[in-house]
Amino acid sequence: MKLNIKDTFNKKLDIDPIAENYVRQVSGAFMSLVAPTPVTNPSLIHVSDEMLKELGLSQEDAKSEEFLEVLSGNKIYPDTQPFAMCYGGHQFGSWAGQLGDGRAINLFELNHEGKQWAVQLKGAGKTPYSRTADGLAVLRSSVREYLCSEAMYHLGVPTTRALSLVLSGEKVLRDMLYNGNAAYEKGAIVSRTAPSFIRFGNFQIFAARQDHENLQKLLDYTIEHFYTELGTPSKETYLAFLQEVSSRTIEMVVHWERVGFVHGVMNTDNMSILGLTIDYGPYGWVEDYDPNWTPNTTDASQSRYKFGTQGEVAIWNLYQLANAFVPIINDIPALEKLLEGVQNEYHQKHQEMMLKKLGLSESTPNPSVLIKDLKKLLYNSEMDMTLFFRTLSSFEPNKISEFIEQITEFTYSENFENYKPKWNTWLTFYADQLALQTNNNRAIEMNATNPKYVLRNYMAQLAIDAADNADYSLIEELYTMLKKPYEEQPAMEKYFAKRPDWAKHKVGCSQLSCSS
Repeated sequence: MKLNIKDTFNKKLDIDPIAENYVRQVSGAFMSLVAPTPVTNPSLIHVSDEMLKELGLSQEDAKSEEFLEVLSGNKIYPDTQPFAMCYGGHQFGSWAGQLGDGRAINLFELNHEGKQWAVQLKGAGKTPYSRTADGLAVLRSSVREYLCSEAMYHLGVPTTRALSLVLSGEKVLRDMLYNGNAAYEKGAIVSRTAPSFIRFGNFQIFAARQDHENLQKLLDYTIEHFYTELGTPSKETYLAFLQEVSSRTIEMVVHWERVGFVHGVMNTDNMSILGLTIDYGPYGWVEDYDPNWTPNTTDASQSRYKFGTQGEVAIWNLYQLANAFVPIINDIPALEKLLEGVQNEYHQKHQEMMLKKLGLSESTPNPSVLIKDLKKLLYNSEMDMTLFFRTLSSFEPNKISEFIEQITEFTYSENFENYKPKWNTWLTFYADQLALQTNNNRAIEMNATNPKYVLRNYMAQLAIDAADNADYSLIEELYTMLKKPYEEQPAMEKYFAKRPDWAKHKVGCSQLSCSS
């Protein structure tokens, strides 16, 4: 296995001078060097064939002992220095101070065919940032992260990706619902990849500590390596950088809304500076359309990160990032103007996205009324979001009653009959809008916007249950299906269906904790 190692983060930025791996506050440094904790009997469960190619590796490499040893944390790749990043963050709206990579260890950066990739392990042991935790991960959370990151990529959502899923051979103690019922579970390690894992919180920690020198170093490093088109450092460059980060973040969240994804824990330490979906913890997929739904049990009372507020939260997080840059940019009116524009950009992008889902052009009259009424109707009639929008592409304006009967199969409501008149009214209005369109490719474009297959929580849970019994065939089946989420795939038709009744309240299918 030969990799083209091109480390930059741990070559250009300051390293914590303390070499020992114990939990502590780390100041004046961007990272701490730390080796993964060796495991006794690792085994490879699955590997992403696409990410192998992206990193310049072959199927033969993936079968090698070295591949398994490196990606289980048992061996450090030659001439590399694994590290854990130091960062802070706002958690559920409150400043939490130092957080950092508590169970993620960055192995190395490499370059292949002009693309830079950082490779890290999640669940490979303690770091100086683990606080009271063990730095490990369990099989269920690792399966969810592995499958979802690859699924999101193929849905067209900006995301980190996954290279491999390894069973550690160790047992890990977890209290899944934080209710005092801890139990041992199978340990696992996911190898995650991205151009960089820098987060909003990497900047925030230096701003909070008034370490403006290192704040600027990180800002300049990030622009030099990931926003090179912005040019040399200056106030204008930094403003342009914040604008680009904001636009990428808004784009990411609007994609989440498009496919019905709920991140579940949008703390600022879980926000990528590259606008990538990062940290797949207690995420979920909207089934019956509900803007108030959150999959995160930790957020159950506050519902800060519910489906319908993800755009608002993203903007709030961007305000916190902008606050971190005040000492460097030193132009509050310019920052305020930029952030006001970001709010407008979000609302505009959201409306454009909804019109695409409906197969309507941006010149549609009164689109906000059409969209608002639809959302209300979807919510009140408990309509399955994915099934409804995918089927809408086949809607025929002269067959409204037939379409209503068709979507009767997609509701979770026991009182859907009461909503049929309202659906008739909305569909009549929708048909009138379609009559104004000149687009002959409506169905094709809608089916390229509205996926047929998403990783519903119950699907992931089925794969987890099978994997817990050493059956990894369902991981492979879902991995294969989710590569083509917009295609019909007749062999996978069983997955184009409502959530089964048994999954409504099952742990892992309805709500999850941050340890999930």
